[in-house]
Amino acid sequence: MFEALQPLPPDPILGLSAAFRADTNSKKVDLGVGVYKDAAGNTPVMRAVKKAEELLLSGQATKAYVGPTGFGEYNEIIASMLLGEELKQSLGGRRVTVQTPGGCGGLRMAAEFIRKANPDATVWVSDPTWANHVPLLGSAGLGIETYPYYDYEKHSVRFEEMLATLKQVPKGDLVLLHGCCHNPSGADLSQEQWQAVKDVALTQGFTVFIDLAYQGLGDGLVEDVYGVRLMAEALPELIVVSSCSKNFGLYRERTGALTLTCTSEQAATAATTLLAAAARANYSMPPDHGASIVQTVMSTPELHADWESELAEMRDRINGLRSLLVNRLAEAGVAGDFSFIEKEKGMFSFLGVNKEQIQALINDYSIYIVNSSRINVASINEENIDYLTTSIAAVLK
Repeated sequence: MFEALQPLPPDPILGLSAAFRADTNSKKVDLGVGVYKDAAGNTPVMRAVKKAEELLLSGQATKAYVGPTGFGEYNEIIASMLLGEELKQSLGGRRVTVQTPGGCGGLRMAAEFIRKANPDATVWVSDPTWANHVPLLGSAGLGIETYPYYDYEKHSVRFEEMLATLKQVPKGDLVLLHGCCHNPSGADLSQEQWQAVKDVALTQGFTVFIDLAYQGLGDGLVEDVYGVRLMAEALPELIVVSSCSKNFGLYRERTGALTLTCTSEQAATAATTLLAAAARANYSMPPDHGASIVQTVMSTPELHADWESELAEMRDRINGLRSLLVNRLAEAGVAGDFSFIEKEKGMFSFLGVNKEQIQALINDYSIYIVNSSRINVASINEENIDYLTTSIAAVLK
């Protein structure tokens, strides 16, 4: 049976990372991998996370299963982070939150749930969107369509075209929005644009589906969920998938959640049973360690404060690197206006170079960038920025 199998091409980002590791150039720079890096080029364990792990190691009394929907206390903590206490309380039993194996697991559980609710549903995703959205949702059997989002020439959101397309989305379909720090573009919706999308959703009757992977890494923990809270307050139904990979640095612990708001408490109760059944059929029970860390950090005032402080340091560093990159590109004599990078949010931006220039950066300078020209701004530091900008200048000339 296995002899007939044909190998698949490597994942573009994972393949790029493998090539980077094999490169012997001491000046090599990896701008492809999507993890936060500090000034030394490391992806550190956050201070509060480390202390929480020490508490868990000494105090945790069992490794028994936690149940298909996960830790109740963790789920409530995530709901509070997303919604704030006042809105969370006002939603009451209409809201349900379940623990998932990372944001990816949350997206897949959402896809399974959508298939049960409406087998004919189509999910509309932004053009461009995160590369794993289509495989995660499409392989569950959902139809996929796109709406215009990013203008590669103007380096901004194509909002009028986006809104015109959303006005054609029928009831029963879903529109997937990035909660903040759009991946891959870094170009986010303004508050006024979120308001306009909300109005269209109410008129058309489609379901809003938000992927929130970077809360706290854009403008702030509260600022980054403006769209989530606006939609949760105004719409009868909402799906939000959130991740603790980036803002807690828990990449390998696979810690996430799926939050639904429903039209009634009865609908939320039914939805919970469907989500529990989907979890049972896919992975049975979610992993424990990451959720226990988040629960410990958020319920221990000293650790909570330290986590918020370090998250702010990470956010400020990323925003500072955006400004630094724009300035150093200008100093290196790179033609063109790169000021859009400074205005965008989160770890990612498009550099705006073509595929031939990307290959030249890889082959001649060991600077690794995916073919879309998406770069991880957090991979830049004082040690590599001069080499990076002079190399870009050489290629663009």
